Amino acid sequence: MRIILNLIWLVLAGFWMALAYVVAGIICCVLIITIPFGIASFRIANYALWPFGRTIVDRRDAGVGSLIGNVIWIIFAGIWLAIGHVLTGIALCVTIIGIPLGLANFKLIPVSLMPLGKAIVPVDRGTEAYYRP
Repeated sequence: MRIILNLIWLVLAGFWMALAYVVAGIICCVLIITIPFGIASFRIANYALWPFGRTIVDRRDAGVGSLIGNVIWIIFAGIWLAIGHVLTGIALCVTIIGIPLGLANFKLIPVSLMPLGKAIVPVDRGTEAYYRP
C-alpha cells in the first residue's frame, strides 16, 4: 500500500514539492553561511518525494544553533514552503482518494517550518534513539 500511495503522491504532489525544496536548497547553497539550510532542504526534498513509510523525529544532538537556524529559516523560506503544503493539501483533500495524500502534505508542514534538528527515519525502524529524553 505504501508503494501505491508513494507513486500517486509522486505524480500529484511529490515532484512539485520536492522541486520547491531543491530550488530553496540551491538558493541557500549560494552563500557559504546558509549551506546548512541548503543541506536540510535537500534532505526534505528527498522526503517530499517519497513520504509514506518514513517519519520525522527530533535529533538528540540538536541544540541552540538549530533553534536559531530554524527561526531564520521560517522567515526566509519556511513560511512559503508551508503555504505550498497547505494549499496542496487542501486541493488533494477534495477527493476521497486524495485525502491520505492531503494528510501527508499536512504532515510535512512542521518540518518545512523547522527543518534543523530533525531526522527522517523509516517507520519500521525504532525511532527511540532519535527522541530527546
